[in-house]
Amino acid sequence: MSQDTSEWEKKRSIKTIVTLMSLTVILICAMIVGISLGPISIPFKETVLICLHKLHLIDYAGFSDQQWVVITEVRLPRVLVASLVGGALAVAGVAMQGLFRNPLVEPGYIGVSSGAALGAVCAIFFGWSSVSAMFLPLSAFGGALLATSVILLVWKATKQQSIIVLLLLGIGINSFFSAIMNVLVATSKNEQELRSIVYWLQGGLEARTWEHVIIISIPIIIGSLILLFFGNQLNMMLLGEEHARTSGVNTRFTRNTVLTIAALITGAAVSVSGIIGFIGLVVPHILRLIIGPDHRLLLPASAFGGAAFLIFADLISRMILQPITLQVGVVSALIGAPLFILLILRAFRSASL
Repeated sequence: MSQDTSEWEKKRSIKTIVTLMSLTVILICAMIVGISLGPISIPFKETVLICLHKLHLIDYAGFSDQQWVVITEVRLPRVLVASLVGGALAVAGVAMQGLFRNPLVEPGYIGVSSGAALGAVCAIFFGWSSVSAMFLPLSAFGGALLATSVILLVWKATKQQSIIVLLLLGIGINSFFSAIMNVLVATSKNEQELRSIVYWLQGGLEARTWEHVIIISIPIIIGSLILLFFGNQLNMMLLGEEHARTSGVNTRFTRNTVLTIAALITGAAVSVSGIIGFIGLVVPHILRLIIGPDHRLLLPASAFGGAAFLIFADLISRMILQPITLQVGVVSALIGAPLFILLILRAFRSASL
């Protein structure tokens, strides 16, 4: 028996290493391609050398000023923001799906995204973003925190710890915030303000700088690492709260912590990218089909997979209709929605067999 267990653990370890190494290679390739390609294309080799020089890993001087500016000041921060946002949304999606025991759930269902959207819309409508560009992401993050706090406080006040109650509260807060945003859009003072609001709500990574990278990197990285430690608890929660409780899992602590951390990293991500859908749904669902439902592997795999997905989606948004640039949120929906429908059809077909 112990030998069989040892063999199983060995195979699982090998599978984990191979999966994470493969996804790491895919992510690195996605970053190199995303940094290299654009209206001004730069050879892949040159891109790698300039990035290594930027990181002070090598001493390299065979580049032009134009290449240096394009890579280090324009594309590199944009790609890093894309990887952080994509990874955060995918990790939060996995955590929420494990918690709700439903692969069709994402953090937006509990009002986090709509709270961030309302904060950003307020920053544009009241002119805060014209004072400083940082007021927009900070207001969006504040809106996400407000939405999360309201949802959790009302949920606690109901004294009903049912996940269904939480989802219903999320639907209510989403509708309420959407109504407020519609009022602000309808009363916009000028066309430029209206275009800015709509542009942000569609999701985009244009003009992202190192300041944006710094703003979101700490909450997203620390939050994602904390969620990794809840992999085993989420596995137990898949079997039902009663089973998890009898197995020694503090279900209330796990539920509240995972919800809070997922909401925080989602708020941080959405604060600099706008509303980008389907990453938290599609990426975890695809990876779950490939590597299985073990959250100890699924959480880190989704971080890499979500990062690569958004980098490629952003690259498509920049390249497909040159010189016109699509919003990355639009491209994500165009890719994610059909995939999501196919996954649903596949799940129902498998269930009927």
